[in-house]
Amino acid sequence: MAEQLILKSLPFIKILPAWAQELAYKYCSKTANLYIVHGNIRDFLPHRMKDNEFNFVKIQDYIAEVLFGNRDIIVFYDRSSGVSFCTPEMKRGFLRELSSSNGQNREDFLSKDPVEAFHYLEKYFYKNVPRKRRIVLIVDYSETIVPNTDISRYTDEDRYCLVTLNRWANDPIFTEGDISIILLTENLADLNIKLVRSPSTIKVNIPLPDEMVRERFFNFLEREEKLLLEHRLFPKEVAQLTSGLNLVNIYQLAAESYQEDRRITREYLRLKKKEIIETEAIGLLEFIESEYDLSMVSGHDFVKKRFKSAARAIKLGRLDVLPMGYLIAGAVGTGKSFMVSAFAGEIGIPIVKFQNFRSKWQGVTEANLEKILNILKAMAPVGVMIDEADAFLGNRNQEGDSGTSNRIFAQIASFMGNTEYRGKIIWFLITCRPDLLPIDLKRQGRAEEHLALFYPETIAEKEELFQTLVRKLKLKIQKVNIIDLLRRYNFDFSGADLESVLIRAKLLAAMNNHVFITKNDLEETIRDFIPPAYPHDIELQNLVAVLECTSREMVPKRFQNLERGKLISEIKQLKILLAERE
Repeated sequence: MAEQLILKSLPFIKILPAWAQELAYKYCSKTANLYIVHGNIRDFLPHRMKDNEFNFVKIQDYIAEVLFGNRDIIVFYDRSSGVSFCTPEMKRGFLRELSSSNGQNREDFLSKDPVEAFHYLEKYFYKNVPRKRRIVLIVDYSETIVPNTDISRYTDEDRYCLVTLNRWANDPIFTEGDISIILLTENLADLNIKLVRSPSTIKVNIPLPDEMVRERFFNFLEREEKLLLEHRLFPKEVAQLTSGLNLVNIYQLAAESYQEDRRITREYLRLKKKEIIETEAIGLLEFIESEYDLSMVSGHDFVKKRFKSAARAIKLGRLDVLPMGYLIAGAVGTGKSFMVSAFAGEIGIPIVKFQNFRSKWQGVTEANLEKILNILKAMAPVGVMIDEADAFLGNRNQEGDSGTSNRIFAQIASFMGNTEYRGKIIWFLITCRPDLLPIDLKRQGRAEEHLALFYPETIAEKEELFQTLVRKLKLKIQKVNIIDLLRRYNFDFSGADLESVLIRAKLLAAMNNHVFITKNDLEETIRDFIPPAYPHDIELQNLVAVLECTSREMVPKRFQNLERGKLISEIKQLKILLAERE
């Protein structure tokens, strides 16, 4: 019977999206009766109609009408609406059948309370098994029925629901009687972990729409005369520019534009996309926008050369030659974050920054990370910047949070190492202490390219840094012999130190009512400036950055002849001096 059903369904199944094909094949195989459909479930889903045109419907309608349109009975349940049916005839049949053997009020059978609802639904299921009536129960917001929390915190109602769903999942009568239960949730991490990991549960992920689906949706909106594009924009190009957005987001964007009688431009799309994704990510992702490119970075010639080569590869569409990720090390103030933001300005693809996604509530951290990773997959190509990566990412051996940190670390490491995303999701791990970053993340296949930044050493490098910062800060400075000043007040300083000096000089000039920063303003500021006094920390950060370098050209001359063994010995001594544990 199952084989016949598969054969009959093949022509239809092949026109379905990949996730729907997976669900259809699993259903036709008759090997399970409990399914969890998760991911982009609050979106419009494309349904191919006649003449190769597409209509877009909500998930409940898609599952009920498109996937299971030939089923005898489609039942819906959620805590807000209670029990409902696909058609009025189905509802009348349900009430009639239960009323004949129960004296309760008919409305009790449609209860919002899951205990009552599941009790009556089970009675109804068993009544229909001998009649070979095929039934599909769709439970929405299932995380409110069986939440992911410690079982000791479950209420009696939660326990009843968990046991009932597990029993249904393993009941051979349900399988043979063609009774299927579909749980809908946005994040798997929100559901009871035992139910999710059960071998008798089928899990199907609905991804965010790809470029082809977005293009079809824009064509659909255009046919409906609900899309206003500037004359140089077409649905295909707009589809490329809206990666990371679901169809509901796109409809909202188009509707606002239509309501305001304002045509959609590239700039309008950029701003709305940033706003929507940051909202969808509930503050867990931040867009890195830069008005600068790599020409505004002083020094670090080797690193800039590597990034410019990567930028050229991206523009040529050669994503296959890019590293999976970059480890960017260097002492504080060397401009690591600025380097990445300048690279963002160079390549023209979005770069986002991870915000703190961790929560003290069980299951929330995993759910947050699941949402972030789904958005990243849909946004590709995209860069991901993680600042202070050694502290942010943790490691496999953290304790004290019931294993949450270990699971999170493993999930991120696994995602970073997925070669399917090479050139599509580029990682930038920024840290001044790469020695504290677990080797799992630094190995080849994850953060493959190790780059290091150092303070300027020569007078020429310091002068170049000065001139670059003057351009970046848009300062007005009277002609001054900066080389003479730098030689007179010779001390090691970072880019951040020199930027601070110039900002102070600008303030002093303003207080003196000077239109320009004068030589005296600048000299007085430099003479007064005392660099932060933590030389041992800076030296340690420099040495561990040298240790990470994979190219001699990156290493400052004073470190180039330092033997590796001696380098490691000095690092150990500095750690002892700073009372650090190995």
